[in-house]
Amino acid sequence: MQSSIFGVDRDIWFMQQALKEAHKAYAKDEVPIGAVVVNAKGAIIARGHNCVEKEHTQLAHAEVRAIQKAGKKIGDWRLNDCWLYVTLEPCTMCMGLITLSRMQGLVYGAPSPLFGFHLDNIDKIQVYKRSALTIIDNIERGSAEALLKLFFQKKRNKKGE
Repeated sequence: MQSSIFGVDRDIWFMQQALKEAHKAYAKDEVPIGAVVVNAKGAIIARGHNCVEKEHTQLAHAEVRAIQKAGKKIGDWRLNDCWLYVTLEPCTMCMGLITLSRMQGLVYGAPSPLFGFHLDNIDKIQVYKRSALTIIDNIERGSAEALLKLFFQKKRNKKGE
């Protein structure tokens, strides 16, 4: 299994923290996606979960919220040496934000066949003349997929009532 600079055990722990955020979204009847930003020292500096329905905007994705909080925390929009852990493969909008924020790496849980950016597109968004973003997938994939399936099953059951 591929891992970040922090190692597999820490990657799993960070993703479990992102899953806690996803559970917060689930409790609010939002699509359960969570994210955390980790600095180079291995400390979580920001957390976020999906609030699209509450905020009535696609700008309330878990990744966007976590990245905004991280920038405020460190006082800079440049998140050099930071890693984003998110429970679902980011969409195109979020991948652009991750790249523009100059993050070092992305770790995600479950792939998103409908809305995910898909790794074969990564060369299309390289903006800066530095090494490409490191991407690691399938960390805690089963847990992330199970929560998403539970959420959408609940939604389908409500419609059927």
